[in-house]
Amino acid sequence: MDKIFSLIICTYMRPKSLIKLLESVLNQSVYPNEILIIDGSTNNETNIILKENSFKNLKYFKVDDENRGLTKQRNYGVNLIQNETEIVCFLDDDTVLETDYFEAVIAAFNSNPDVVGVGGVAINENRWKLMDKKVTYPKSKYYKFENYVIKESLRNIVRNYFNLQSYANPSVMPSFSHGRTYSYPLTGKNHEVDLLVGMSFSFKRIVFKNIKFSTYFEGYGLYEDADFSIRALKFGKNVIATNAKLFHYHEPLGRPNQYKYGKMVVRNGWYVWRVKYPNPEMKAILKWNATVILLTLIRFTNILNTTKRKEALTESLGRVVGWLSLIFNKPRIEN
Repeated sequence: MDKIFSLIICTYMRPKSLIKLLESVLNQSVYPNEILIIDGSTNNETNIILKENSFKNLKYFKVDDENRGLTKQRNYGVNLIQNETEIVCFLDDDTVLETDYFEAVIAAFNSNPDVVGVGGVAINENRWKLMDKKVTYPKSKYYKFENYVIKESLRNIVRNYFNLQSYANPSVMPSFSHGRTYSYPLTGKNHEVDLLVGMSFSFKRIVFKNIKFSTYFEGYGLYEDADFSIRALKFGKNVIATNAKLFHYHEPLGRPNQYKYGKMVVRNGWYVWRVKYPNPEMKAILKWNATVILLTLIRFTNILNTTKRKEALTESLGRVVGWLSLIFNKPRIEN
C-alpha cells in the first residue's frame, strides 16, 4: 500500500551538496509527494541554485535568525507539511540516495503497524563483513552479529579491556548510555532499535502530533536525533531498515569548531542518556562517567598520532570542560 510522504531537508550553507542530494531524489523509484527545503543559510546561494534547477514538488523556505538551527528548522518544516501526509522523512543535505531508498522506507513502515520510526544505512560507512569460518576473530578486537563481523575501533577495544562495552545490540542504548554505533549488516532485514540517525530517518505523522524536536539542541544540534528517537518510542517501535541505503559524505561546511563539538559530545550525551534513563542506578552512573573519561583520554592521544593535532587538542579540552560543567550546571531535561 502506498503512503503519502513528505521529505524535509534542512540545509545550511551547502548549495552544491544539496543539489547532489536532490538529483538522487529525482531518480527514486518512489517519489516524495512534496519536498520542503528549509534553508538557514546566511547568504542567497542556495536559493539561487534552486532557481537554476527544477525539481518536482519542491517548495523552498528561507528562515530568519529566530528559526535557524537544525531542530528549529525541522520543527519549522513539520509545521508546513500538507494535511494528507502520513510519513515525514528527513535527510541531511550531504547525503546521496540509492534509487530505491524511499521504496525501502515505506516497505519498512508497512512491514509492521507498530513501527513509527525508520532509519536508513550509510553504505559508504558500513564495515560489516561475512564471517570466514577459517578465521579466528578475538572477542576483544571483533564484534559479531549473526553471520557477520566488524573490526572494533581502538576506542571499543579499550572499552572491552576495561569492561565498559555495551551489552546491547547496535543502536540500542544500555543503562549507562554509551552504546554501539555500528548500524547493521546489509542483509535486507529490519532491526528494532532505540536510536535512529538524523542523516536519514522518517516518522509517522502521529509522532509529530505529540512531540517536537527539542530546542535544547541549538545550532548544530549534536544528538538531537537520539533525543527525538527515544521520545518517539512512546508511540511505537523504531527500526533500522538495511534496504534503505544511501551515502553520507560528512560535508565539513556548517559544522561547529572542535572545542564546541567536544563540549556537546559530553553534555548532549548526558542529556539523551537521562531522557532514556531518568534515574539510573549508581553502577550505570559510574560506568557513564568512566567511559567519558576513557574516551577523552583516547582523544587526547590523537594529539600525538594524527596530523590534526589542533583539532584533537581543542576537542579534548571541550570534552573536559563539558564533563566538569555537569558538576555545577546539568542540562534541564525537556518533556
